[in-house]
Amino acid sequence: MNKICLFPGTFDPVTLGHTDIIDRALPLFDKLIIGIGRNVNKVPMFSEQQRLEWLREIYKDNSKVEAVIYDGLTVECCRQHNAKFILRGIRYVNDFEYEKAIADMNRSLEEDIETIFLTCLPQYTSVASTLVRDVLKNGGDVSRFLPNAVNETIKRNGADK
Repeated sequence: MNKICLFPGTFDPVTLGHTDIIDRALPLFDKLIIGIGRNVNKVPMFSEQQRLEWLREIYKDNSKVEAVIYDGLTVECCRQHNAKFILRGIRYVNDFEYEKAIADMNRSLEEDIETIFLTCLPQYTSVASTLVRDVLKNGGDVSRFLPNAVNETIKRNGADK
């Protein structure tokens, strides 16, 4: 049986914090699906297609990684892709409390799906997409927080794509 994991999020934009969690999770699974979730409560800065393109570019040389867009329940996306694991990154203690509540709900909806938490490396603790977007909106330099593929797009097109 393949160990397939879904890493759900908005990835708006994809940050080095995201890629750190993905890269460190790869040895644990046979396949890692990055699920770009549609969140009706969030207005994204970057289009779904742009975020999908970034993830595909970043992981183009890794056959274990796939990126998809989904809406609805995360556990339903897991079912569609035969994923038995959900990956979540934790920066702070309060992240854990929030993520544990979601994991408990997911487990109650689908008892065969287990959530795996990875803590981020200390240098990525403050790298949250929300903070990166705020810096971008105010004309600040976010290049040290983003993968090259994301930086190139932002330099080429600006932050409004």
